[in-house]
Amino acid sequence: MNKITILIHCKDLPGIIASVTNFITEKQGNVIYLDQHVDREQNIFFMRLESEFQDPNFSTETFKDCFKSNIADEFNMKWRIYSSEKKPKMALFVSKYDHCLYDLLGRYNSGELNLEIPFIISNHNDLKPIADSFKIPFYHIPVTKDTKAQAEAKQLELLEAHNIDFIVLARYMQIVSGTLINKYPNKIINIHHSFLPAFVGAKPYHSAYKRGVKIIGATSHYVTEELDAGPIIEQDVAHVSHTYTIDALIAKGRDLEKIVLANAIKSHSNRKVMVYNNKTVIFS
Repeated sequence: MNKITILIHCKDLPGIIASVTNFITEKQGNVIYLDQHVDREQNIFFMRLESEFQDPNFSTETFKDCFKSNIADEFNMKWRIYSSEKKPKMALFVSKYDHCLYDLLGRYNSGELNLEIPFIISNHNDLKPIADSFKIPFYHIPVTKDTKAQAEAKQLELLEAHNIDFIVLARYMQIVSGTLINKYPNKIINIHHSFLPAFVGAKPYHSAYKRGVKIIGATSHYVTEELDAGPIIEQDVAHVSHTYTIDALIAKGRDLEKIVLANAIKSHSNRKVMVYNNKTVIFS
C-alpha cells in the first residue's frame, strides 16, 4: 500500500476539489482524508488530502509529474506531495534546559513521533548524558560572539550531511542567524513562554509573579529573522492563582512548553501545516 499526502494552496476557483479527487480516482487511488479552507479576505484556497494506492508499481515521482501537468498548472497551484514511506529528519538544538529534550526523546523512543532524529546539537556539554542514554549522536558546538559564524558553518555542514528536513530549537538559548533561517524557511521550530513581550529578560516568571498573573502560556512558532514574530503553529494556556509560588509557576510553564512544542512538531512532521503571509493553516 502506497500512501501520499498532498498540500495545495492557490486562488480560490470552482472545481478544484472535484478535479483533484477525480484525478486520484483515475490513477486508481482512494481518498482517505480531505480537509480544505478558504481565506475569504485573500481569496486563497487551501487543501490537505491523503490518498492510498494499491498498485505495487505506483511511483510517487511519476504521480508528481502527472499531477503537475494535469492539475497544478491548470489552477496555478503551489503544492507539495509527500510519501508516507519517508519520515522527515529532525535535528534538535539544545542548551542547558532539559525539560523539552527529555519529553521529546521519550515520545520519540515510544514511537509517538513520526520522524527520525539523526543527532542533537548543543552550545554546551551539559545535556550530552541525556543524548547518550537515548543513543543519539551529540555534537558540542560552542557559540561565542566571535565564533558564531564558524559555529553555524559547522551546524550547516552537519545538517546537510544528514539531509535534515527541519530543526527544532528545544530551548536553544542562541539567536539563529539569517543564514540558517534562509536555508530552512518555515522549517525551524521554536518554543517560548507566552509572556513575551510583556515580561522580557532572563527571569520572566519572576516578573510575572510580581505582577500576580492569572494565566501563563507557551507558544511554538517558525523562526524568522524578526525575533519571536514567526508564524504560530501551536499555543496553550493554563490558569494560575495567588497560591502559586515562583517554583510552581515555572514548573507549570515548563509543562506547557513541553506539550505545546510536542504538538507543534507532530503537526509539522505529519504535514498538517501550511504557511501563508506569516500565518498558518493547521489541518486536523
